[in-house]
Amino acid sequence: MFYLVRTGCQWRHLPPPPAFPPWQTVYGYLRAFLRDGVWETIRHHLMVMLREGSGREASPTAAVVDTQSVKTTEAGGPRGWDAAKRLKGRKRHVAVDVDGLLLGVVVHAANIQDADGLGDLLRRVKPLYAWLRVVFADSVYNRLAALLACFPAGLALIIVRRPAGTTGFVVQPRRWVVERTLGWFGRWRRLSRDYEGLLEVSEAMVTLAAIRLMLQRLAHPNRRQLRAP
Repeated sequence: MFYLVRTGCQWRHLPPPPAFPPWQTVYGYLRAFLRDGVWETIRHHLMVMLREGSGREASPTAAVVDTQSVKTTEAGGPRGWDAAKRLKGRKRHVAVDVDGLLLGVVVHAANIQDADGLGDLLRRVKPLYAWLRVVFADSVYNRLAALLACFPAGLALIIVRRPAGTTGFVVQPRRWVVERTLGWFGRWRRLSRDYEGLLEVSEAMVTLAAIRLMLQRLAHPNRRQLRAP
């Protein structure tokens, strides 16, 4: 499955046995693990191991959220028009900790505004991290819908604004962390666009990429700059 996500090949084009099992078997395990919550469990435990290994508490107190809009194919499934990015497809709504480690992902149609989709993301992330108290976001989330999503979860929403008088690309505090994580995902060709017909499979693809990145960090803890996976 790492091979498929990294190379972007189709399920039916997976190298046949003896290189890999039949593609039907691989896909069956993907769906079975997804149904049983195995991928989410692996991601969560690897994230805890990395945080504790760096001297941090297992549960983060702050999360950084953002979305990434990607085009879809003719595979079907929910999709919508993102007027800001001028594309038809889906949004990957992600939350990361201050080190850029994935805390959770929700995939939805691109026509759903970021602030409106924040509630679904927080309902998935908050039960896993009891000490989460703060959510950092950009000015797109400065809406009532985002505040109402944070309030029931006991979270404070902090909007990171662009410094006044700046032009062009500017590194913004906190927000650069989630932008870097989305950039990491760009190394995985399966994530170059959304090829999946089911939203839960799309979320599994993002989770698999995050798992592979965290495994590489655990395998090379002293490497400051990691090679492309």
